[in-house]
Amino acid sequence: MSFESFCLKPGRPVRLSKIDPGSTAAFRGGKRRATAVLSQHRAELDRLQELFYADGRRGLLAVLQGMDTSGKDGTIRHVFEGVNPQGVQVATFKAPTPEELGHDFLWRIHPHTPLRGNIAIFNRSHYEDVLVSRVHQLVPRRVLSARYGEINGFERELTTEGVTVLKFCLYIGRDEQGRRLRERLKDPSKQWKLSPSDATEREFWPEYMEAYEEMLQRTTTAWAPWYVVPSNHKWFRNLVVSRILIETLRGMDLRYPPPTVDLATYRIE
Repeated sequence: MSFESFCLKPGRPVRLSKIDPGSTAAFRGGKRRATAVLSQHRAELDRLQELFYADGRRGLLAVLQGMDTSGKDGTIRHVFEGVNPQGVQVATFKAPTPEELGHDFLWRIHPHTPLRGNIAIFNRSHYEDVLVSRVHQLVPRRVLSARYGEINGFERELTTEGVTVLKFCLYIGRDEQGRRLRERLKDPSKQWKLSPSDATEREFWPEYMEAYEEMLQRTTTAWAPWYVVPSNHKWFRNLVVSRILIETLRGMDLRYPPPTVDLATYRIE
């Protein structure tokens, strides 16, 4: 399964209406086979993450962005199930606090970027400030427009410092979102996830799609491109994200560092 078809190209217009959120065309096989393949992916990701941690020369940032119920939590839970939590951190960004609003919009993001050897996962991210802020007109348009460039500069700085940035837009359809919300209503184990905004934000679906399209077009760069992942099928979403992570880590020429002791003379009595 090639992941290149999900990667956006810098400078090209983005039309989400031309992407099928229910597509699984890149994978030959159904859910049952996908479950077996994902198990293999987890084992390989576990191996690579340990090597990445030991290598310690760079960091990796995985950004998960998407509408409510698109599967950000589920992706983290299923894709990263077997990795060593010592080298993986998850940060979630909700509505800014009064203190955060008193600083520039990227101020709260910096402390959560990954150390060398670590993987940081953003469950929502700095992109909230060009999505929610645009849809609800929380800042003037000129401020919003400047933020795209600030984000690109921020991610450029990260890559210069040795951080690989992977950005996943988990793309679901409006009907699928409605189905998942109705499922939550019926399931006591999921009802706690419901919030008043789930229903109200659905009313702004067209505005959000326009905001996503502009965001994707203006912040897809050579150093930090976006991957638009069809996510109506959770199993397919997990396969795509895990495969991209694996291929990215494989391409880093990772290696274990040399021992810090003289193996020829090292003795254990």
